[in-house]
Amino acid sequence: MALSLGGSSLRLVVVFLLACVFAPSLARPSSAHNVQRSIPLPPSQDPFYQPPAGFELQPPGSILREREVDVAFLGLILDPVKAYQLLYRTTAIDGSAIAAVTTVFVPFLAKKDRFISLHTAYDSSATICDPSYNYRLAAAQTDLISSAEQLIIQTYLALGNIVSSPDYEGPDAAFSPGHLEGMGVLDSMRAVSNFKSLGLTAANPMIVGTGYSGGAIATGWAASLQPTYAPELNIKGWAQGGTPANLTGTLLFLDDTLFSGFLPAAVAGLSMPSAYGAELKPVIDSIVTPTGAQALASARQNCAPVDLLTFPDMSILSTEFQSLGRELLYEPTIQKVLAQNTLGVNKTETPTAPVFVYHATQDEIIPYSNASALVSSWCENGVSVKFTTFATGGHLTTEIVALPRTISFIENAFRGQAPSGCSSETVLSSILDPIALGTELEPVLLKLVEVILRLGSNDSNLKQDPTILTKPITW
Repeated sequence: MALSLGGSSLRLVVVFLLACVFAPSLARPSSAHNVQRSIPLPPSQDPFYQPPAGFELQPPGSILREREVDVAFLGLILDPVKAYQLLYRTTAIDGSAIAAVTTVFVPFLAKKDRFISLHTAYDSSATICDPSYNYRLAAAQTDLISSAEQLIIQTYLALGNIVSSPDYEGPDAAFSPGHLEGMGVLDSMRAVSNFKSLGLTAANPMIVGTGYSGGAIATGWAASLQPTYAPELNIKGWAQGGTPANLTGTLLFLDDTLFSGFLPAAVAGLSMPSAYGAELKPVIDSIVTPTGAQALASARQNCAPVDLLTFPDMSILSTEFQSLGRELLYEPTIQKVLAQNTLGVNKTETPTAPVFVYHATQDEIIPYSNASALVSSWCENGVSVKFTTFATGGHLTTEIVALPRTISFIENAFRGQAPSGCSSETVLSSILDPIALGTELEPVLLKLVEVILRLGSNDSNLKQDPTILTKPITW
C-alpha cells in the first residue's frame, strides 16, 4: 500500500523535515506576545494546568485556557511550527468534571479543514511524563517515548496536517483506564475543533485519531465511545497498533517478564481519583505488601523508561507484591474493573468510523491474540476494520515499520476512501520501506531506521539491554 505523492509535494516534505531535525536556526521568530519562552514548570507546579473556578459548569470539550508555546525535539531543538496548548474540560470515570491539556502543532500551509489526533504512548502514572510538558522547549526530557514519537508527528505535519496530541490520561496521569482516556481524547477533539486561533475553515472539521501501544488504549476507547459520547464529531477514521485490548490478558502476558515495569504504573493509574480510585484504592491498600507499596509509589513519580529499568521480572501476581497472590484476579472489585477495560465486549461501545488495526504476531509486550479477538468482535458488530498482521518484528519496531500503511490509511480516510467492510493481510517483512512513502523521503527516514537497527530484529537488542530505552539517539 503506497502513499502517492507528487515530486513537488515530496520535496516540501523533505525540506520541512530536514528543517525540523537539522536546522533549528530556521525556526520562526516569535512575534506573539504570549509565547512561553521561559523554562517550563512541571504540570504539578504550572498554574496553566489548574482549571478556573466554576469550570464544572462548562460542557465537555470547553476550552478553559489557551497559550502559544515553543515546542522542541528532546527539549533542545526548536521545532519550526506554531504550537498552542489548550486546557479543556473533560470527564472522569464517575462522570465528574476534570481538566486536561492538549498540544496543537500547526505546520506552514496547513490544511484548515482537518486535523489528526495523535495519542502518544506515554504509559506512565506521573504528571511529569505528560506529553504537553515534554514537547516544550527547555523541558526536562522525562518521557523519551513522547520525544521519539515527535518524529512521527513531523511526518503528519509535513503532509500539511494540523496535529493535536492530548494528555489523555487527565490531571492525575491515570494510565490504562480506557473510558477515561477515550473521553479525554474526544473532548480534546471538541476543544481543537472550536479553537478560533487555528482558523479552521470547516465548522465541523474532519478528524482521524491514531495511537500505538498505550496510545492505542486511548485510540480504541475513543473510537468505541465516540458514537454515544461525542456523536457530533466528524470522525473519518481511526488507526491503532499494538493495542492492549484486554487488560487482564496484558497483565498475564507481562507479569514476571522484562517488561513487567508497565504493571505498577497501570495499577497506580487505575487507582487514581479520576479513574477507579474510590472503589479500587481501598482494596489495593488492604492487600499490597511493603514491596508492592514501594513499587506503586515509584510508579507515581517516574515515567515508563524508569519503571522498566526498575522493575524487570517482577510479578504483581506474587505474594511478594500483594497478599492474595494469583487470587488477585478473582477479587470482585479488581475483576469488575478489569472487565470494564476490555475492548469489543459491549455492542453499545462500537466504532462507526473505519478502523485500521495492526499488530505483530511476535509482539513481546501486548498479546496478538487479544488484538485479533478485538478485530473479530468489531467485525461481527459491523465495524469496517482493516487488520494488518506483521509476521516478523517485535512491539517497538512494528510502530515504525507500519508507518507507511498508517499514513496511507489516514490520507485515504480524509479523502473518504478508507476501506469498507472487514479485510486482513499478513506482512512478512520487518524492514521499513522508504519507497512506500516515496524515495525522496529516504534521507529523512534514516532516523527511524536508526531506531530499528538499535532495537534489532524482533527487538532482541532491547531484550539483551533494557538500558537502550534511555540511551540518546545521535542527531
